[in-house]
Amino acid sequence: MDPAQRAAELRSVIEHHLYLYHVLDRPEISDTEYDMLFRELQELEARHPEVATPDSPTLRIGGPPLKAFHPHRHLVPMLSLDNAFGEEELRAFDRRVREGLETEDPVTYQCEVKFDGASISLTYENGVLTNAATRGDGETGEEVTANAKTLRGLPLRLREPLAGTVEVRGEVVMLKRVFEELNVARSANGEQVFANPRNAAAGGLRQLDSRLTAARKLNFMAHGLGAANLGGPFAGTQSGIMARLAELGFPVYKESGPRSGIDAVLDFVSTIQSRRDALEFGIDGVVIKVDDLADQGRLGSTARGPRWAIAYKFPAEQAFTRLNHVFVSVGRTGSLNPVADLEPVYVGGVTVSRATLHNYDEIARKDIREGDTVVVQRAGDVIPEVVGPVLEKRTPEARVPAVPTHCPVCNTAAVRKEGEVVLKCPNRACPAQIAGKLEHFVGRRMMDIDGLGEKLIHRLLELGYLVDLPSIYRLHERRTELVELDRLGEQSIDNLLAGIEASKRRPLARFLHALGIPELGEKGSQDLARELRSLDAVRSADYDTLLALPNIGPRTASEIQEFFEEEENRRIVDELLATGVEPEEGAAPESDLFAGQTFVFTGKLERFTREAAEEVVGRLGGKTAGSVSKLTSVVVAGPGAGSKLAKAESLGVKVMTESEFLELLPEGAL
Repeated sequence: MDPAQRAAELRSVIEHHLYLYHVLDRPEISDTEYDMLFRELQELEARHPEVATPDSPTLRIGGPPLKAFHPHRHLVPMLSLDNAFGEEELRAFDRRVREGLETEDPVTYQCEVKFDGASISLTYENGVLTNAATRGDGETGEEVTANAKTLRGLPLRLREPLAGTVEVRGEVVMLKRVFEELNVARSANGEQVFANPRNAAAGGLRQLDSRLTAARKLNFMAHGLGAANLGGPFAGTQSGIMARLAELGFPVYKESGPRSGIDAVLDFVSTIQSRRDALEFGIDGVVIKVDDLADQGRLGSTARGPRWAIAYKFPAEQAFTRLNHVFVSVGRTGSLNPVADLEPVYVGGVTVSRATLHNYDEIARKDIREGDTVVVQRAGDVIPEVVGPVLEKRTPEARVPAVPTHCPVCNTAAVRKEGEVVLKCPNRACPAQIAGKLEHFVGRRMMDIDGLGEKLIHRLLELGYLVDLPSIYRLHERRTELVELDRLGEQSIDNLLAGIEASKRRPLARFLHALGIPELGEKGSQDLARELRSLDAVRSADYDTLLALPNIGPRTASEIQEFFEEEENRRIVDELLATGVEPEEGAAPESDLFAGQTFVFTGKLERFTREAAEEVVGRLGGKTAGSVSKLTSVVVAGPGAGSKLAKAESLGVKVMTESEFLELLPEGAL
C-alpha cells in the first residue's frame, strides 16, 4: 500500500479509537492493539517524513523544546465568572437574571461542573487545530500549541470539516489516579511531590519541552465556545453548544445539561457536590449559565464577566496556611503521631488548626518544616492532613521537626519495630494510652456509655478513679465522691452509672471492637463474632482457625492471636468479665435469605438506623460493608447518597431504595 494512503488510514483509525475512548467512554480495542497501530504510524512517518501531517496523532508524544512561549490574543476574551457561595446567592443570581429578562417564568440554565485545572483556548481553522493558548489576562495568553497536541481527548482535527474559524474553550485536568502515580514516581526519584492535580496540570501545560507535557498524561475537557466565525450559527443554546462539541469529537462531562428553574439548579448542585469525591477528576464547583444564547446577549456582560453566568464554589478542600510547629500525640496503641499546629484556616467547610502529618518518615519525604507555608487538605469527613510545603515561600528560619526519642507523656524511650514506620511508646501504663483506650472503649459503636466523654475520662484519670478498662465498672463504688465533684449533679451521676450498667450486655462484636485489638475494626469484629459465636471461642482460636474465617487476613489473624496470648490483655478481659460484663454471644442466622450477599448502606435512612439495618442483614445470613467494591451485592441508598452511590453505578452494582429494601424483609424482621 502507498505510504501516504496507509498513514491516512492509520490516522483515521487511531483518531476513531481515541474518540471512542475519551469521549464516548466505549473502547472497542485493547490498549495493546491501540499501541500497535500507534507504533506503526510512528515508524511509517519516520521512514517517510513527507506523509506526516500537522494533525497526526503522533504529535501527542511531544516534540523538541521551545525557547519561549509567544503571546496569543484571543478572538473573544476569556472572562471571569462571579462566584456564589450558598443557596441564597444562587437565588439572588436567578432574581437578577429574571429581572434582566423581564420575566416571572422559570429560566432554563445549562448546569456544568467547574473543572479544577488550567484553562485553555483552542483555535480551529477549517476543522484543524492551529493554535492553543492559556487564559493569561483574559485578553492575551501564551501560545502552547505543541503542548496542547499531547492532551488526551483533544481532537487535532474535528470529526466534521467546519469551514471557518472556531475557538473552543475548556480545561486541562490531571485525573486523580494519574496524579497519585506521578507523585509515587517523583517521590521514588527524590523529587518534590505535587500538592494537588491542579498544580501538576497547570505546570505541565507550561513546559517548554512538550515531551514533558506528554509525560504528565493530561486530559482535556471542553466547557464552552469563544469565537465562531463559520458563516452561520454554531448552536442556539449553551446546551446545544455542548452537544455539538461532543459530536465534533470533544470530551464533555456527560451529566451536564439544562435545568428549568433555580430549584432544579440547586438539585444539580447538591447531586454533584455529593458525588465530588467519586469523580475521576477534581472539581471545585458548578457553573450555571443561562441556556438561551439570545437571552445571554440581552443580559450582556460587565467589564469583569458575563451577567448570564455564575460559578457556585464548593468549600475549598485545600488551603494554604503556616505550620507553626509539630507536636507529638500519643495514640491508644502507643503510636507517637506527629501533628501540625497550624494558623487557623477555613478548608473543607470547617476551620482547621491542627492536621495529621502521618509519621516522621513522611515528614522527611515531603520535606516539611516548622515555619513553612503548607498546603492543608480536607475532603468530606476525612481528618485534615498536610499535603506538603510551598517551597517558594520557605524562609531561612524554617526548621526540620525533631524526631522524638522519648514518649512526651511518660518519658519512656521510643521504639520502632523492624519493618514499621511508626514510632511507639512501649509503656502500657502510659496515661495517654490508657486515656485513648478508655475513650475508644466507651464509644457509640463500641460499648456506648453515654456521659463518659473525653473530658470526664481525663478528670477521672487524674483523680485515680479510672486506671484501666475494668475500673469503669467499679465507678459505682465511688458514687458519693462522684456526686461531690464540681459541675456533676446527682442525676447526671446516676444516669452515667445506669449507662455503665446497661453496657454490660452488648453484642460480642461490639465488645471485641471495643477492646481495640490491632488490625481488627468494626466489620472484622462482626465477622469474628458471627463465625465463632462466643468470647471463649475467640480467645482460644489459633492462627490457622482465625485465618480460615471470611475476611480475616494473615496480619489480622496474627494480631488477634497475639492479643489474647498477652498476659496483660488476658487480665483485662478476665477482670471485665468479673465485674459483670457479659457479651451477648453471636447467634446463628435466622434464615439464609441474604446468604452470600453483601450490603452497603449509604445516605440518610429515614425509617430505621444504619445499625439496625446492618443487624437485620446479619440475622438473615448476609454481610454488610462500609465501602462499595465489585464484591458488593446491593447498595441501599437514601437521600444525600454520594460517592458510594456513584461508585455503585460505575461498577454496575444493584442499587435500591430504603422502601425496596424493606419489601425484601420478612414481616417483623426489623
